[in-house]
Amino acid sequence: MLKSLFLTVALTMAPMAAVAQTPGALPAVTASDRILGQANAPVTVIEYASLVCSHCGDWHRTVYPEFKRQFIDTGRVRMVFRDLPTAPAPVAARAAGIARCAAPNRFYEVIGTFFRGQEALFAGGPVAPWFASGVAASGRTQAEIDACLADPATLEGLRASIAGATAAGVEGTPTFFVNGRRVTDISLAGLTAAITPSPTPARRR
Repeated sequence: MLKSLFLTVALTMAPMAAVAQTPGALPAVTASDRILGQANAPVTVIEYASLVCSHCGDWHRTVYPEFKRQFIDTGRVRMVFRDLPTAPAPVAARAAGIARCAAPNRFYEVIGTFFRGQEALFAGGPVAPWFASGVAASGRTQAEIDACLADPATLEGLRASIAGATAAGVEGTPTFFVNGRRVTDISLAGLTAAITPSPTPARRR
């Protein structure tokens, strides 16, 4: 059942990614999103990422800690992580499913665990321990995770995230939006510039 579930994701992703998309509306943030930070933060940063994307992993290991300290922990930003699984799709989709099935307050810990474990995975390590590390960080038992992965709602949530990325014209990972506007410079300096309003020049009298 689980193999069939995530094989379905892999098969449905391919045609969606192959079609050229004209950037459209970015889906609004809803209760189904995985949000970190204060709900009333003045700035919303949305990230589309894949748990097997090396660039995503690099950002989360090198930029995210300071980004979180400066903006999320201070109440200036609420962070929204959305899944866009990349090849190998079955691995990425299952990892995304494990994170989605985690206890609500453990989602970001799970994705952090997966990103920190990428080096061993990319070096040819077996995928089973990588998945197990995510389950261990999830606050759930393996049986609870398996039951959640078998729930059609988990697949539908992942499909909705992929569809939303496609609708917004997202073509690669990681892709960031700050208050609905795509940001190309995702370094700490680039995101800081996008988050912090430029001072209005004083009017000459």
